[in-house]
Amino acid sequence: MFKLEPRAQPSKAMSMASPVLALAITVLIGVVLFVALGIDPLKGLGAFFVEPLKSAYALSELSVKAVPLVLIALGLAVCFRANVWNIGAEGQFVFGALAAGWVAMQAGPETGWAWLGRGVVVVILLAGVLGGMVWAGVVAWLRDRFNASEILVSLMLVYVAEQVLGYLVYGPWKDPNGYNFPQTISFDAVTKVPRLVDGLRLNVGALIALGAVLGLWAFLFRTYQGFALQVGGLAPAAARYAGFSSRRALWMALLISGGAAGLAGALEVAGPLGQLTPYVPAGYGFAAIIVAYVGRLHPVGIVFSALLMSMFYIGGELAQSRLGLPKALTGVFQGLLLFALLACDTLVHHRLRFVGAKS
Repeated sequence: MFKLEPRAQPSKAMSMASPVLALAITVLIGVVLFVALGIDPLKGLGAFFVEPLKSAYALSELSVKAVPLVLIALGLAVCFRANVWNIGAEGQFVFGALAAGWVAMQAGPETGWAWLGRGVVVVILLAGVLGGMVWAGVVAWLRDRFNASEILVSLMLVYVAEQVLGYLVYGPWKDPNGYNFPQTISFDAVTKVPRLVDGLRLNVGALIALGAVLGLWAFLFRTYQGFALQVGGLAPAAARYAGFSSRRALWMALLISGGAAGLAGALEVAGPLGQLTPYVPAGYGFAAIIVAYVGRLHPVGIVFSALLMSMFYIGGELAQSRLGLPKALTGVFQGLLLFALLACDTLVHHRLRFVGAKS
């Protein structure tokens, strides 16, 4: 028999290497899966790890996937460091997209918004942030007022947000000239997020995401508020003794997280999508949980983790179109990476000890 025992002093080097080891394990299991499916492993791995990096166009598409993952994961990192378990970033993403989409639909050339010109993009993005914060604020209020579980509340609100989206695009917001498809009108060109390179979908969202990385790093590691928030998550008793407000930490963490997810939603609908459809929820809010943990809840680590997860998204699409594999393979790789990371972390902090059978 074997027993898990906590290590007296977990290795810092192994803790840092754990995500890399988890990725290696994921790749090895992926090879086995490709062989079992009758696919050349080199072609399969190439679709996931080579094709997304082969050209400027591929890198541009990689950034389109990575930007929402980075933004949402940054917000989740704040929550998780504060010991607030926000599992509903997908709903906050959707609600941010709804708020941004409503502003975008009002911003045609014949409306009162025309005087803003391209500045309306800023209003659209701010609306997305506000929408995400409002949806996360519902979670914070229920936790603060009734001590409701933020895990359950935030998760259930994901489905509420999706139902609201469905009602609007199938009903009041449906494009009357859209041949009865469940979608809004296409947003006016002036509302679209500016692209950085002609002919590519790389847009200013990438710069916003990098700015958010720097801003969160400064907030967490260079400000009193960031220090107080993290102490409240690591040691609530010590935080109370030091006079830090757990209530303030709860609201701050959820509002930052909701705002980041809402911003990601706004960038998505005002960027690649250009309208609201039932397919706005792409699973980024759930995938960002993996991104945050693989990135060790650190802003810089989250960037690399988001790029890896984006490669899984693009690789899954390429594997489907070129190799005839199911699109669900993307979720398989995401799940493998998470479980491999959990297993590695468990062995970093614990050791297996053989326990002889008792007579």
